[in-house]
Amino acid sequence: MTAPLLIIAAGGTGGHMFPAQALAEVMLARGWRVRLSTDARGARYTGGFPDAVEIVQVSSATFARGGLAAKAMVPLRIGAGALSAMARMLRDRPAAVVGFGGYPSIPALGAAWALRLPRMIHEQNGVLGRVNEVFSKRVDAVACGTWPTTLPEGVEGVHVGNPVRGAVLDRAGAGYIAPGDYPMELLVMGGSQGARILSDVVPPAIANLPMEMLRNIRVSHQARDEDGERVSAFYAEHGISADVQPFFDDVPRRMSEAQLVISRAGASSVADISVIGRPSILIPFAAATGDHQTANARGLVEAGAAIMVPEDAANPESLTEQIHMVLGNSDAAMQMALAALSVGKPEAAEALAQMVEALAQKGKQT
Repeated sequence: MTAPLLIIAAGGTGGHMFPAQALAEVMLARGWRVRLSTDARGARYTGGFPDAVEIVQVSSATFARGGLAAKAMVPLRIGAGALSAMARMLRDRPAAVVGFGGYPSIPALGAAWALRLPRMIHEQNGVLGRVNEVFSKRVDAVACGTWPTTLPEGVEGVHVGNPVRGAVLDRAGAGYIAPGDYPMELLVMGGSQGARILSDVVPPAIANLPMEMLRNIRVSHQARDEDGERVSAFYAEHGISADVQPFFDDVPRRMSEAQLVISRAGASSVADISVIGRPSILIPFAAATGDHQTANARGLVEAGAAIMVPEDAANPESLTEQIHMVLGNSDAAMQMALAALSVGKPEAAEALAQMVEALAQKGKQT
């Protein structure tokens, strides 16, 4: 008997792709076949997916980029992607379709809606993204990564948490070495896309630390391609040991070895920090839809695990003070690490997988 097929549809950022990967890993372990539907941007983040996952690139587009001509083509490209997805679904008849948001998830979710196949969405953030908001009333279930999540009237959500990849689960609750007079690691992340503000303010903030602390610090700094050279040069000029890259494919290892994480408050980053259990300074992206990154950070902040710095207040002077506050107090840093673990949901991928299987089972009975 052929194993049931799950189609996962996800957009082209790590925030969508990492939880999609986590679900794929669990569903494969449960004996399912898994197909990922994404676009060319999303395909850049598939390196960590298990080899058994079939990856299909669909025609998609976004209204957020390009001129008038490009925007006029968006409906046509999405429509072409939906027709192609529908043809594949008619042939292979998936048991369930799960969307993780982003424009590239539209073709698969649209095809599943048109064919009345069992379908659901997972929203990572505390505010629904545009695509998930559109489909929230057109799916059979809505799973939420951040709680509470603002939902349209009449839509009920199930709080499962944000699934984390197996590489993160392998480091779940990794022993934390509190800061002290010995080598210390700082991890600076701007999400899968990088963040210019972190490249602007974090290096000088670190350089302003007292020399007795600075001499012990080693930095892993994720910077955009266009910022990498100047960030590397700044650290070198100030005698700071730093590894600057546009993307780290070993974030779980670096995070588990860090005494402090400085990061945007993307849902996946927040989930990783809470599952591994590390003190953090979070700088939410001010232009995020519905200010959802502030909502994402709230759980860690309220637990005493993180310091939240609004983007308009993020400057080298204030960050130096915040970094010193964490690295200069080993007991407080340890308490922050434990507090982060208290809000983590390492079982999120399994909970989401159970929802998928229940949805598929219900679909068999209708």
